[in-house]
Amino acid sequence: MPRVPRSAGVTAAALALGLLATAPATGDEPAVSAPRVVAHFDLAKGETPENIALEPDGSADLTFSTARQVVNVTPQGRRRLLATLPAVAKPATPVVGRAVVLGITRAQDGTLYVSYATGTPATGIWRIPSGGGKPRQIAQLPPKGFPNGLALDERRGVLYTADSALGTVWRVPASGGKPTAWATGAALEPRNAPPAARVGVNGLRIHRDAVWVSNTNAGTLLRIPVLETGCAGTIETRAKGLAAIDDFAFVDRHRDTALVAMTGGSELTQVRADGTHRVVLTRQDGLSNPTSVAVRGRTVYVPSAAYFTRKDANLLLARVHQRDRG
Repeated sequence: MPRVPRSAGVTAAALALGLLATAPATGDEPAVSAPRVVAHFDLAKGETPENIALEPDGSADLTFSTARQVVNVTPQGRRRLLATLPAVAKPATPVVGRAVVLGITRAQDGTLYVSYATGTPATGIWRIPSGGGKPRQIAQLPPKGFPNGLALDERRGVLYTADSALGTVWRVPASGGKPTAWATGAALEPRNAPPAARVGVNGLRIHRDAVWVSNTNAGTLLRIPVLETGCAGTIETRAKGLAAIDDFAFVDRHRDTALVAMTGGSELTQVRADGTHRVVLTRQDGLSNPTSVAVRGRTVYVPSAAYFTRKDANLLLARVHQRDRG
């Protein structure tokens, strides 16, 4: 979630200070341990890491939202620029007012897809060749929208993106083409916030025959089944009380336990399958408005964009324990 105007930032921070419906700690070992910051980024250059996709070698592809860049960062902190999204004249992007690159997802062949919000016809899904190169727009989305979290279903050959402004999950052919409003409804819409801080459906992941999304204003984690026809099933609320939730990731492919970036409160929260949740990493561990999460084996990656703290945008790695059978 890119930095919004000051008043909206205060609102998000205030939301994050609200009580979370956390569950009592279990007798198992902590869900996450040994956090370490492996890379620090320069806010003055727009290096605000918004979303993440992992490479087979364990490196991370990050979108730098306000710099309009996609970069590769190794676990040792080495960086390589993969692409820069083109500048647009007179951007009029909802929420932030500037052109921002947001979600990212990776195909098995290394092709990257990103969501780009500009307030112009450049808004939509862009494709970047494997290894980096010139981005190309493959689908146009409404300029008044804010395409955010992004995921690829290679089996069906489609992309899904969460539109934070229009409260819509769009479905787009991976080969490019006309988008479809795949899921809509009140559960996905922005709510209960000033106009400049109205951020609805935000993070998005495909997991166990469903599209999962977060709603930042509502503080919810939602599941949308993918029916055999490819249509969206009934939206299910799987967790509540997640103030200023951003993106998330599941700890493995077999369970519904997720690790969630709580951007306003600079926390990483574990959400169990029954909807209970507890904080597992905080600002003291190095988080600074975390925006997304990725998990590979026993390692969790958490980018922090420092949108509101304005201190220490970074990439943090930690060890994941999977004893908690939530």
